[in-house]
Amino acid sequence: MKYISLPDEKVRRLSFYLAMEEFVARRLDEPDGFFLWQVEPSVIFGRNQVVENEVNLDYCKAHGIKVYRRKSGGGCVYADMDNLMWSFITTGENVGFAFNRFVNMVLLVLRKLGIPATGTSHNDIMIGDRKVCGTACYHVAGRSIVHSTMLYDTNMDHMLNAITPGPEKLEKKGIRSVHQRITLLKDYLQEDFCPKSVSSLKDFIREILCEEEYVLTEAEVAEVEQIEQNYLKEDFINLIQQ
Repeated sequence: MKYISLPDEKVRRLSFYLAMEEFVARRLDEPDGFFLWQVEPSVIFGRNQVVENEVNLDYCKAHGIKVYRRKSGGGCVYADMDNLMWSFITTGENVGFAFNRFVNMVLLVLRKLGIPATGTSHNDIMIGDRKVCGTACYHVAGRSIVHSTMLYDTNMDHMLNAITPGPEKLEKKGIRSVHQRITLLKDYLQEDFCPKSVSSLKDFIREILCEEEYVLTEAEVAEVEQIEQNYLKEDFINLIQQ
């Protein structure tokens, strides 16, 4: 599998990486592409969700958390520089096959780290009975795009408050139980064996999964930025699916 790299290491908006997935799917003649990324504090919600129902917009505005819609389904997710985002682009439109390949990739990495992780029927990755990674998928022009958020570490206050719209829903959903449903990967890494930072973990994952590299040119980055504009349009972010 080929790792898709950028010509520089600067951190971009979450919308850029969603556009980069589309670019790889539509424009690169590679059967399988993969890349890892991180973002400043952001909330990303699914294609069928209503932003006001899922995101505490006042909290996000007060704390400088950006809000984006993705084209895949699934729930609302908080991400920051302590999370690790995965993107896998493969030929074919079979959802089950694409999900299965991706989940097995994640499990391979975690087991090489000495972590006995398992996958679920909902394509989540679990350590014991706690979730460490969730996934979502959609199709573009004969390709499948699978992406996921891995909880290496996170700002728990932001996670608990940014994706819940208010006190009533906080109480209704029993937000305190979130701590009992999720876990952080960093807590399972052994000092003498495993990478102990997001950066070293990225290098480890890349070495395990990828044999080659493709570096986007400046012209290709400009194409990605053009695609990104679609994710930044207000009518897309506030889209209500019928």
